[in-house]
Amino acid sequence: MSVSDIISEALHLKPQDRYLIIESLVESLNRSDKEIEEIWLAECLKRVEAYKKGKLKTLSYDEVFGIEG
Repeated sequence: MSVSDIISEALHLKPQDRYLIIESLVESLNRSDKEIEEIWLAECLKRVEAYKKGKLKTLSYDEVFGIEG
């Protein structure tokens, strides 16, 4: 069965059943990867520590969003 066949079949389902399929597909794409989460956590902690030690250049809100005073 091809993707277009699956879509064609799904379009004949009741709206609530189509919704369940969509939710399941989106959820399958949004699963987190523990290894990536751990890498990002380590990076965040490293950046916070650098900020606290004054080793990190920061920008003001106005600089980030180009607001001129």
